[in-house]
Amino acid sequence: MSQDRVSRRGFLGLIGLGGSAMLISACQSSAPAPAPTAAKPAVAPTTVAAAVAPKTEAPAAAKPAAESKPAADWQQKWEALVEGAKKEGTVVVSGPPTQAVRNDLPKAFKERFGVELEYLGGRSGDLMTRLKSERAAGQYTLDAMIAGATTLYTQAYPDKMLDPIKPELITPEATDGSKWRRGGLWFMDPEDQHILRLSNQLTLQIAVNTQFMQPSEIVSWKTLLEPQYKGKISVYDPTVSGPGSATGSYIIEALGDEYFRTLYRDQDPGVSREERQLSDWLARGQYPITLGLSSSELEPLKNDGFPIVVVRDLPEAAGTVSAGFGLVAMINKPAHPNAAKLFVNWMANKEGSEVYNKAQVTVSNRTDIESIWAPDYVIPKPGVNYFDIYSWEFTSRERSPEALERIKRLITK
Repeated sequence: MSQDRVSRRGFLGLIGLGGSAMLISACQSSAPAPAPTAAKPAVAPTTVAAAVAPKTEAPAAAKPAAESKPAADWQQKWEALVEGAKKEGTVVVSGPPTQAVRNDLPKAFKERFGVELEYLGGRSGDLMTRLKSERAAGQYTLDAMIAGATTLYTQAYPDKMLDPIKPELITPEATDGSKWRRGGLWFMDPEDQHILRLSNQLTLQIAVNTQFMQPSEIVSWKTLLEPQYKGKISVYDPTVSGPGSATGSYIIEALGDEYFRTLYRDQDPGVSREERQLSDWLARGQYPITLGLSSSELEPLKNDGFPIVVVRDLPEAAGTVSAGFGLVAMINKPAHPNAAKLFVNWMANKEGSEVYNKAQVTVSNRTDIESIWAPDYVIPKPGVNYFDIYSWEFTSRERSPEALERIKRLITK
């Protein structure tokens, strides 16, 4: 294999490829967590249409009722909360490993409130393992978490590690339903108060390195099954809980078992659990097509001069939306209770949501944020019913051991 380097950020060295796929270190815990048993009745997993599209005025979708108005003395409550947080001096938050988030979120929070934000960036599965170990030892160091669906839905929530957010929101800016694209705060958990969704964007991108092929060649999902694309596509590992299993489950549901088997087995894709590896494969042209890379990986590639184009809106399947890392939750028994409440209030307000979504290159759910930093390929189009892979029902189902076992059988048979 060639040891050529690209100017972007140093590749991961020589990467040996054996057989038809390569598996590397897990982005999340390799063992799938048990799915929660509670069912969330309110949101159908396939219904995310014009109401979620940013930069477009649209009628409210599900959960249309506006949130209740805060008490008239909200200003006094807010000032007391800020003062309490200042006395505690610090809030400890875990979140995505994105460097811009690691830099921008603590800086903006401290400038706004004079409170230090200790940021723990990393893979959600690793952070959850650390959190559970600390709590088992009677240590409570984490105050809040920004994470994806798997960690919060299948571990933090069923293990009763979360405090409700909704009763702690103070400002009209956070609680006013007209400020949210769905007509109200978008909570994902069955109780509708613990896991707040801050983001919503298209997530099943087909990214192409145009130095090696033309994106105009891909006119259908069926195109990816043609012989000339064998060995040229990379995917997240669908056999472990995470973005790969979500994408795989959606493809099975939208395009069928046979399509999935052909794409993931017969087309000899490169398989990884690490988004940085998929990104480097795409940049190098080792696999000039990749499925599911987020804009936080694709945009740096484009900024570094790599000719990356995203194909979207193919027939047969409209695609998926998710929050990515855009779910915020408040950990119970926090070391800094006032600062924890202040942080989740700030994230629900315009300022916090804007700082976070801009750094993560995602699309805010607030109507007063245009998300102009987000590339067009992640912005949902009005009138299109995208499949929401972050619905409680879908995540509970596709992260289950039975669903993962089915995927494994389809690939190995």
